[in-house]
Amino acid sequence: MELAIRTLFAFCILNFAFPMSAHGQHETAFDIEDGGRAFRNSCANCHGPDGNEIPGIDLGRGQFRRPMTDEDLVRIIRSGIPGTPMPATNMPQEQAARIVAYLRSVAASKRTASVTGDVARGKALFDGKGSCTSCHRVNGIGSRVGPDLSGVGQQRRASEIEQSLLDPAAEVLPTNRFYRVVSKDGSTTTGRLLNQDTFSVQIMDTKEQLRSFVKADLREHGFVPSPMPSFKDKLTQQEMADVVSYLASLKARGAR
Repeated sequence: MELAIRTLFAFCILNFAFPMSAHGQHETAFDIEDGGRAFRNSCANCHGPDGNEIPGIDLGRGQFRRPMTDEDLVRIIRSGIPGTPMPATNMPQEQAARIVAYLRSVAASKRTASVTGDVARGKALFDGKGSCTSCHRVNGIGSRVGPDLSGVGQQRRASEIEQSLLDPAAEVLPTNRFYRVVSKDGSTTTGRLLNQDTFSVQIMDTKEQLRSFVKADLREHGFVPSPMPSFKDKLTQQEMADVVSYLASLKARGAR
């Protein structure tokens, strides 16, 4: 039922545009951040993290079919549209307004971008110059040492992907953390953490081997910085845009 409501919301919201309104000029950074969380929780499943999953419509770039004020859009989000599949969400007015503010902010930031990426060039860089498949896997091709990126474009916004390429340590998702264990004889094993509990820890080591350790048998264990390198000084601005475009295009669902 929840998925159906999200789908209906996605269908209806795409039919409207929202010009800057007076109250929108006073949205705070907190409002926008909170609106982003609400969008990802309630809307991204249908719209995608960048809001461009519906052909011909791009929420993240402010591309819609006809204009409406922010107030009109907030009312539609909350109350639905009588006689159409759009249901009432009963979302608080303030929360709906924050979603609108967030989408406007994203669209404004994208309008300032001066470089447009190319998916085909980005794939060539990913496979070649970037040597990304030495750690990552896409649609069954590449290494399993790092996280599978087959569906990264469905899971993360383009700006978040770019941030990970520029500064990998800035934000590491819990499922992508690396862990090091040192046995009592001094041997060390490092790899991507798969699971841990009170008594044991499981990781995938750098040879793609699944390893399980009993914590009582270890001298020390804990998280370590991600081995992901920064591409800040390795890729030109155009190359970075190309790689981001390629990764953002990867929409496979249920990737492992």
